[in-house]
Amino acid sequence: MRFKHQITVQPEDIDQMGHVNNVVYLRYVQETAEAHWKSFATADLQKEVVWVVLRHEIDYHKPAFEGDLLECETWVEEANGVKMPRNVVIKNEKGQQLISAKTLWCALDGKTFRPKRIEPSLYEQFI
Repeated sequence: MRFKHQITVQPEDIDQMGHVNNVVYLRYVQETAEAHWKSFATADLQKEVVWVVLRHEIDYHKPAFEGDLLECETWVEEANGVKMPRNVVIKNEKGQQLISAKTLWCALDGKTFRPKRIEPSLYEQFI
């Protein structure tokens, strides 16, 4: 199941070259993942499980500019132990792919902050 999230490019997202800074795309990827999680996770579940990133891979295809409305689409791959891969694709209003990202997330126990196995019941909520 894919989740879609929209972001409007703000003036502070622009670098000296006049387009969205590469580091800002990383923030967009994280914002999209967080919006996905919060779209279904109850307040109690959000306290029980927290997520940290172990790895980001981003391919940059085209630039985005101030005021652009971006469509961010994300989906997860099969969880393995405490880790779950996530994909994010960001497109502009013309449907042009701007970036593609693959991230690796680790579930943590919300109280101890120690790695927590992703049980099938939790994974199924993502799909």
